[in-house]
Amino acid sequence: MSQAVKEKSIYADAFREFAAARAGEPAWVERLREGAFERFEELGFPTTDEEDWKYTNVAPIARKAFMPAAPDQVEVVGVETFVSAEARRSRLVFVNGVYSPEHSAREAIPSKVLVEELGAALTGEHGEVLWNHLGRLSGEGDDAFDALNTAFLGSGALIRVPAGVVVEAPVQLLFLTAPGETESATFPRVLVVAERDSRLDLIETYAAVDDSEYFTDAVVEVFVGEGAGVTHYKVQDEAGGAYHVASTRAEVSKDAVYDLTTVTLGARLSRHDIEVVLTSPGASCHVDGLYLVGDGQHTDTHSLIDHREPNGASRQNYKGILDGKSRAVFNGRVYVHAGAHGTDAQQSNKNLLLSTDARVDTKPQLEIYNDDVKCAHGATVGQLEEEELFYLLSRGLHRDLARNLLTYGFAEEIVKKIKFDSIRAQLDEAILNRLHARLEA
Repeated sequence: MSQAVKEKSIYADAFREFAAARAGEPAWVERLREGAFERFEELGFPTTDEEDWKYTNVAPIARKAFMPAAPDQVEVVGVETFVSAEARRSRLVFVNGVYSPEHSAREAIPSKVLVEELGAALTGEHGEVLWNHLGRLSGEGDDAFDALNTAFLGSGALIRVPAGVVVEAPVQLLFLTAPGETESATFPRVLVVAERDSRLDLIETYAAVDDSEYFTDAVVEVFVGEGAGVTHYKVQDEAGGAYHVASTRAEVSKDAVYDLTTVTLGARLSRHDIEVVLTSPGASCHVDGLYLVGDGQHTDTHSLIDHREPNGASRQNYKGILDGKSRAVFNGRVYVHAGAHGTDAQQSNKNLLLSTDARVDTKPQLEIYNDDVKCAHGATVGQLEEEELFYLLSRGLHRDLARNLLTYGFAEEIVKKIKFDSIRAQLDEAILNRLHARLEA
């Protein structure tokens, strides 16, 4: 109990200091922050006694009491190496949670499209879009990390695509951690509003310059208007000592499409909560991902696809590759409401264990309250097929090389879905580097 009181008091001091520094913002933003912090103090950090956190222990985050990173800008060399080639002229870069205009570029973004640093937007002329959307998907609920992010709301991005506008170049949001204060925390916040019949490709990237220990608490809210399409890639390649907890929540309107692909490579402990609500007839989504974890890493994905209206469709395909003493958790839930007839939902989670010390806990779920649906789910956990391995060995390949080729083939289904060469190349390199290290060992 004393430890819990200590945690709350530390964050309370930091929150008061942070709130005082944000004077001049609209009153509703102040109320939003205060309500969120009250909610965080009421909830406290989740424990393994809670069903949704049964296999993921966040006590290390609570014990460290990571403090918000100081607003001082840090000089970083080589930022370009973390920028996707397709987004060199359409990106916002944040270093240690602070917007870096000198590393950002907007030349390829149409003038009608709003891509703004969130802190500036809060005090600017975009109050209506923020008032209507910010916190609507993650404001009220039982997620302590969402609440903590909202309490320290201030850094991040606002993207609004007007009706009928197609953004040809992908927009990249790069959140980079550079050498600075130890045990610091950043709270990235992203709000995306794609209006009717618009199109947007979004690349959300988390990376680090060194292997320091820090905490990232990120929240992304996406609103996909009627007939609109948003393709969203999240690449999490945090430092080996980092903690990364994030939520992505999307609302998809009539005949709209939301396509999310997540790639999890880094962090000592990572958790990603995904919630996609199909709010109108004909709405659809794809929620796919690949997690590649090695010795000492723990990753957790919890997803909810919420079918509320008729004739919605969802596809979810997650794959995991685990090596060394690593652990992965996957909990995917599809909820079909009573009025959502004609729903077509499919869900799959497949895991490949390269080590006898690796462990996976997977739990696909279907909750259906309508008998006019087509729904299926499945999960597998296993090792490489001996027959396939024997085939390659019979063709003269070294055993370790044959194993690595089969492992890459397992991941290829997710890799080839990504339409940007730079992300595919990064993922190829990450997979092959891990496999090469294993081969040399």
